[in-house]
Amino acid sequence: MAAIKSTETGLYRIPLAATLSDSTHGEIRAFELVTCRVRDCDGAEGVGYTYTVGRNGGAIADILRREIPQLIEGCEADDTEAIWHRVWWGLHYGGRGGPTVLAQSALDIALWDLKARRANLPLFRLLGGFDARVPCYAGGIDLDLPVEALVKQTDDNLAKGFRAIKMKVGRPDLKSDIARVEAMRNHLGDGFPLMVDANMKWTVEEAIRAARALQPYDLTWLEEPTVPDDVAGHARILSAGGMPVAAGENLRTLWEFKAYIAAGALSYPEPDVTNCGGVSVFMKIARLAEAFNLPVTSHGAHDITVHLLAACPNRSYLEAHGFGLDHYIEHPMTLDKGMALAPSRLGHGVTFDWTALSRLAA
Repeated sequence: MAAIKSTETGLYRIPLAATLSDSTHGEIRAFELVTCRVRDCDGAEGVGYTYTVGRNGGAIADILRREIPQLIEGCEADDTEAIWHRVWWGLHYGGRGGPTVLAQSALDIALWDLKARRANLPLFRLLGGFDARVPCYAGGIDLDLPVEALVKQTDDNLAKGFRAIKMKVGRPDLKSDIARVEAMRNHLGDGFPLMVDANMKWTVEEAIRAARALQPYDLTWLEEPTVPDDVAGHARILSAGGMPVAAGENLRTLWEFKAYIAAGALSYPEPDVTNCGGVSVFMKIARLAEAFNLPVTSHGAHDITVHLLAACPNRSYLEAHGFGLDHYIEHPMTLDKGMALAPSRLGHGVTFDWTALSRLAA
């Protein structure tokens, strides 16, 4: 074991090749990447990160630079659980969510990367190991694409090796959503895994109506049909809509997931390792879901999350997110016949091109 010696924070604004859009965040032309590098007294380093859809990255980076170092320097780097609780309670009064938990997530990812590297193991094996091959879908951020462009995007993803697709819904008129889903189902054929994501757009009654209207298209799930604060509403949508529901990318704690699962409010818990509290919390959510016989999926940060789902016997699909880092990392995620492969490199295996990122520093 070795004590934490220092941390280093980076904030970068990553331009997107094309403007992306969904029903609530509007047009997204860039995303913010916030990195956390933790070094121990032996000189070993672990790297973590989180991201935003374009705003609040400065607040996250500020917490990592100003608040967290004084809480953790000198702590044993392998004591991830002790450090997590120290940071959580140290920042609790002004935290419990928002930028604070995103900052803590980046730190926790870095500590688990460091721990796995020191153990000479890939992260998924340190976490228990189940199956290095993880089913994976392409998550499109494509609400405003014309149907022809949506189909072309889908064909491009199929050519990359994806064997499951998610598309956006939540346009101003439900009829338009239905037409787009019908076009995708006709293009993909019966039985092909197809998910839809409303990004919290609807009221509960609107979501129930939409779920019922979408039933003929054999969807794997309806994602985020309404605001994340409405646990009872999600339970009503799942019960009355007649369709599996995925949710969780906007939940920030293990306890929020507990409330959803206990209420029977979702079919697929969907934590994001970069905003739920890190690897430590993601794995607790996955085990909680397993205890309720629920399959766990994921949101975002696929290059890291592939390790987490590779350690879960109840994993369903890994999301390959629209905010990819392929141009800024040495080894982008590998796909084989629709399966993402957890890399055998030490730690999480994500090696950033710091020189390229430095040109995008915010």
